[in-house]
Amino acid sequence: MRKNKILLIAKIAIFTALSTVLYFIRFPLPPFPSFLEVQFSNLPVIIGGFIMGPIEGVAIVLLRTIIVLPFSTTQYVGELADLLIGVFVVLIVSFIYKKVNTKKGGVLSLGIGIIVWTLSAIFSNRVILLPYYMKVYGLSADNLIDILKVIPWVKIFKTIDSSNYMRVYILACVIPFNIVVSTLVSTITFIVYKKVSNVFHKFEEKSEEKEGL
Repeated sequence: MRKNKILLIAKIAIFTALSTVLYFIRFPLPPFPSFLEVQFSNLPVIIGGFIMGPIEGVAIVLLRTIIVLPFSTTQYVGELADLLIGVFVVLIVSFIYKKVNTKKGGVLSLGIGIIVWTLSAIFSNRVILLPYYMKVYGLSADNLIDILKVIPWVKIFKTIDSSNYMRVYILACVIPFNIVVSTLVSTITFIVYKKVSNVFHKFEEKSEEKEGL
C-alpha cells in the first residue's frame, strides 16, 4: 500500500514538472492578438489524468498553478484562467476515459475535451482575461477593435463597434484560437498516450517484481 502511494506521488510529481516546464514555453499564433499565446502545459495534465484518474489530474493542475504563481506577470489573472480551463478539461476527459477505457473512449473524451476547453476559454476571456487586460493596459474598445481588424476573417462581420466588439472578439479570436490549441493538444495526446502509459506500466511491473523478491 505504501509502495503504491509513493509511486502515485512520483507520477503526479513527474507530470507536474512537465506541465510546469511547458507552461513557460509560449509563443504567439498570428494573426491572433499577441496576448493570446500558445502553450502546451495541459498536455501532461490530460495524459496524467488518463493514466491515474480525474482527481490526480486536477492535483497536477493545482500543483502547477502553485509553482508558477510567483512568476506571474498578470497579477495571477492569467494563472487563474489557465487553472479553470485545466481543471474543467482534465475532470471531464479523464472521467469519460475512465468509464470508457478504449481507443474509441479516448477519441470521444478528447473530442468532448475540445468543446469543454473552448467553452471554459470563452468564460475565462469574457469574465477574467479581457476585462483585466483592458483595465491594466488601458485598452479601450477602439483599441481592441483596431486589433480585431487585423484578423482576416473579421471581415465577415459587417461592422465592429462598441456595441458588439466583445462578441466579435469571442467569435473571431477566442473560439478559433482555443479550438486550434486544444485540437493540437488532443492530437498529440492521442498519439503519445499509449507509449507514455506503457512506460509507466513497465516501471510499475518492475517495481512489483523487486518488491516480490
